[in-house]
Amino acid sequence: MGATCLMVLVALLPASAAVQAASYPAPAEGDFVIRDFQFASGESLPQLRIHYRTIGQPRTDDHGVVRNAVLIMHGTGGSGASLVRDEFAGELFARGQPLDATRFFLVLPDGIGHGKSSKPSDGLRAHFPHYAYNDMVQAQYLLLTQGLKVNHARLVMGTSMGGMQTWLWGEQHPQFMDALMPLASLPTQISGRNRVWRKTIIDAITHDPEWKDGNYQTEPPSLRTAIAMIWLVGSNPVLRQQEAPTLAGADEVIDTVVAHGMKSDDANDLLYALAASRDYDPGPGLAQIEAPLLAVNSADDLVNPPELGILERETRRVPHGRAIVIPSSERTHGHGSHTYAELWKQYLEELLKSPER
Repeated sequence: MGATCLMVLVALLPASAAVQAASYPAPAEGDFVIRDFQFASGESLPQLRIHYRTIGQPRTDDHGVVRNAVLIMHGTGGSGASLVRDEFAGELFARGQPLDATRFFLVLPDGIGHGKSSKPSDGLRAHFPHYAYNDMVQAQYLLLTQGLKVNHARLVMGTSMGGMQTWLWGEQHPQFMDALMPLASLPTQISGRNRVWRKTIIDAITHDPEWKDGNYQTEPPSLRTAIAMIWLVGSNPVLRQQEAPTLAGADEVIDTVVAHGMKSDDANDLLYALAASRDYDPGPGLAQIEAPLLAVNSADDLVNPPELGILERETRRVPHGRAIVIPSSERTHGHGSHTYAELWKQYLEELLKSPER
């Protein structure tokens, strides 16, 4: 059974080839095909394609256990490529950085329904299986163990949706990893305002006559609402005010964002990705997590607001869990802070001091 996760709520662009070449090796890309994949919904696909990127080489110990693998999972609407950018990979993968690609084997998969992995817009549209977060985690596990022959991970981490999947990884495969680092996520089911903005998008699409039960020929107008809503919650109010300081400026900014998204986004893909969080509920199993876990959120995250107190309260139930909320500053980016590694890589360095298991 697989899983998806929360959304990448900002437009993510890959780092330039020149900068990348100077700091860390270019990713190698591949596809792993899972035969007869069974989804938790009871549906199945004869062939489920999971696209992935790897950087570095795996290293095994004398017992054949891979000791340097790092699984990094992206957010909703993103892909592994969305993390290959200066703010993230440039801060982490270069020589001497916490996830130095000369030392670690970095694996960045595209989740089900995302990037170059199997997704509704490939052709099945609304006949694509209704995947959920647990399906995504299962597919990632099969990619590592069967596709890449990785039998152990030094670290499992993720941003937003990938952060939520990190909690699930810790529960479902408690002895597989040495450490866990969920970013911009909460270890509880989607509820409150977080559920409502998602349901607003889901309802806008499914109640749009031009959606045509998923069989549209051109993108339905409701996709515009979805793109605008994602922009609204994806950063913090201060940055959004700086970007759009006047009425005319605000209209121009959101019109530009929507116009760009309408060229690249797909309503079915987005609908499925948001609906996939329906099975996410790590709360009951938090005590089963064995590996050291360091959860990092930011104080200006509109998706996971700190005043709820959920992160600190629930993380205390993890035997070796710790929670950190980065204070708001001119350097933070709301929910999107998860991709700006300079804000939190010092905590990653601390986590990697945890012994191998």
